[in-house]
Amino acid sequence: MTRTSAPETVTVPAIHARSWLLVPGSRPDRFEDAMNSAADAVIFDLEDGVIPSAKSEAREQVTEFFAAGGVGWVRINNITTADWAADLEALSGVTGLHGVMLAKTESGEQVDRTAAALPGVPILALVESARGIEFAFDIASAAATVRLAFGTGDYRRDTNAGADALAYPRSRLVVASRAADIAGPIDGPCVTGPAELPGELVVTKSMGMSGKLCMHARDTAVVNRALSPQPDEIAWAAEIIGRLGAAGENVADGSDLPKLARAHRINRMAAVFS
Repeated sequence: MTRTSAPETVTVPAIHARSWLLVPGSRPDRFEDAMNSAADAVIFDLEDGVIPSAKSEAREQVTEFFAAGGVGWVRINNITTADWAADLEALSGVTGLHGVMLAKTESGEQVDRTAAALPGVPILALVESARGIEFAFDIASAAATVRLAFGTGDYRRDTNAGADALAYPRSRLVVASRAADIAGPIDGPCVTGPAELPGELVVTKSMGMSGKLCMHARDTAVVNRALSPQPDEIAWAAEIIGRLGAAGENVADGSDLPKLARAHRINRMAAVFS
């Protein structure tokens, strides 16, 4: 992602991006701040971040931004709505479009239909319902799906689940992503405030998720730090590789192999984010 200034971040591929900043497509006054934030990826929102009467104008604002040389992702509307088709028409052939986030994804077929309308454009599938969770592997296995994301707010509305009952859907997304051999999923945003964000990120990381949606630019640097390998993890990885050997030449038994694999993964991620 191109920025005019982002001293705290480096360019990170979408499969490894930690912070995904949503900015309403109807608020072009926020576009520059979003691009200059620490976000690994910026998503210009045409869905829930825009009131229905402003969606047409938001499409124009976002496409004008790209026409002027902007880059980024776009969250498009639910495939069951007329706005989905309008979004696809507006984004067809747009230069600088890194990918689209498909709202309220509930099947791999929905991803396939979106991909057919935007050939070659990566899709971030936002899963926000019980049906979406049930079909998570199908969604993750679609050819255009680059990652899954968890829409916690809509999922809770759909299922009447409390904030403390989200371990199961998070696990389903993590397992589905691994089974489909795609990058780890992106957790839902922190909506309670910056004081609660560090605690939420502990949960995100412990569940095996590797990214987080952000509603505010202020949160992006915090997310990046928390979802990167920590100094103690990097030190542990160095000790393991030094003791077991980079190629496992000093491995004593099978229990050493998972440790060595984890150590190499920590090193790879540290290199990506350095």
